[in-house]
Amino acid sequence: MSLHLITTMQKPVPHISMSDWNSKTDRLRDVANARRADALALRSSSRLLRDQSQIECDWANYESNNALDARVKEVKTWRDIISKVFECLVREIQALESERKAAENELEWQAGPLSIIREMNFVRDDRVASELTYDRVGQELMNELYLLENNARLLTNLIQNAWEKLSRLEVVRFKVESELRNKTETVNLDTTQRALDRNSVSISFKEDPTRTSKEFRSYENWMTWTHNLKQMAENETADTAAMRESLFVCREKARSMLLAQQERTDHYLRVRIFQTQQAYNELEWQRLRMMDDLKASNCEIQDIEDALNDKTNRIKLAETRLENRKYRCPTELCLDEVYEVLCLELQKLREIQCCLMDKLNESRANFNLLSNHANKIDDDLAKKQHAIITDKKTLEVRQRFWDDDAGIQTHNPCPQTDRNIELTHSENITAKK
Repeated sequence: MSLHLITTMQKPVPHISMSDWNSKTDRLRDVANARRADALALRSSSRLLRDQSQIECDWANYESNNALDARVKEVKTWRDIISKVFECLVREIQALESERKAAENELEWQAGPLSIIREMNFVRDDRVASELTYDRVGQELMNELYLLENNARLLTNLIQNAWEKLSRLEVVRFKVESELRNKTETVNLDTTQRALDRNSVSISFKEDPTRTSKEFRSYENWMTWTHNLKQMAENETADTAAMRESLFVCREKARSMLLAQQERTDHYLRVRIFQTQQAYNELEWQRLRMMDDLKASNCEIQDIEDALNDKTNRIKLAETRLENRKYRCPTELCLDEVYEVLCLELQKLREIQCCLMDKLNESRANFNLLSNHANKIDDDLAKKQHAIITDKKTLEVRQRFWDDDAGIQTHNPCPQTDRNIELTHSENITAKK
C-alpha cells in the first residue's frame, strides 16, 4: 500500500492577522455608525429645511397675496377717485360746450338786429333834407348799434376763451381717460395674478422675471404722477363754472340790455312820429287858416280894385268938370267957390286913389307872401307826411323782425293797439258808465 501526500496551496495574496481583521471590522462598524448618524442628522436637517422653506414659501406667498390685494385696493381707490374726477370733467366739458354753443347762437342771432338797424337807418335816410335831423331816434339807434357791437366783441372774447378752455379740458380728459384705462387694466392684471396659485396651469418659468425696463418708475413717482394728474383735472375744472356763468350772464345781460335799448328806441321813434304828426296837424291847421286868409285877401283886393275903379271915375268926373269950366266966357272965368271945391275934391280923390293904390299894392304883396308861404307849408306838409310814412315804415321793419323771430303767430287785427295798451299798462282800465 502506498501513501498519498495532500498538498495545500495558499492564495497568493497577503494575509492579515486577526487583530487587523478585528480592527477592520471595528472600523467598518464605526464608519457605518458615523454614516448612519450623519444620514440621520442630514435627514433631520433636510426635514427641518423642508418645513422651514414651506413655512417661508407660504408666508412669502401670503405676503405677496396681501401685497397684491393691497395694491389692487389702492389702484381701485385711485381709479374710483379719478373716475369721479373724469365724470366731473366730462360734465363740465359738456356744460361748457353747451354754453359756448348757446353763446355762438346768440352771436349769430345778433346779426338780425344789426341788419334791422342798417335797414332802419337806410329807411330813415330816405327822408328829405329838411327832415333829416339829429333827433333822439338816431341817437338811440346809434346807441343800439354800439351796444350790439360791444356785446358781439365781449361774446367773441368769451367764446374764444371758452374754446381755448375746452381745448385744454380735452387734453386733460384724454390724459385722465388714458390713466383711468391704464388703472383698469392694472386692476384686472393684478386681480388675475392674485387668482393664480401653484396649481394653476398658466404658470411657467420665465427668463429673468426680475428685470426692469426704462418705463419702470418708483412708487413715489407713481403716487406723485397720479396725485398731480388728479390735481390738474381739478384745477382745470375749478374755473369752468365761473366761465360758464360769465357766458350765461353775458348772454342774458346782452339780451336784456338789447331789449331795453330796443324798447327805448321804439319809444322815441313813436314819440318822433307823434311829434311829426303833431307838427303836421299844426301846419295843416295853419294851411287851412291861410287858405281862408288868401280867400279873404283875394276878396279884399277885388274890393280895393273896385273901389279904385270907382275913384278913377270920380277923378275923371272932377277933372272933366274943371276942364270944361275953363271954356266959359272970359268974363265968367273966375276962381269961384265951385273951382275951389272941385280942386279940393280932385285933390282928395287923388289922395284917396294914391292911398288905395298903396293899399292895393300892399294887399297884393301880402297875398303873394301868403301864397308863397302856403306853398312852403304845402311842401313842408308833403315832407312831413313822407317823414311820418318813413318812420312808420321803420317801426314796421322792427316789428316785422320781432314777429319773424317769435315764429308763427295768430292773426291779430289790432297789433299796434295791443302793443300801446301793454306799453301804457292800461289793461285794467274800463270804460266809464
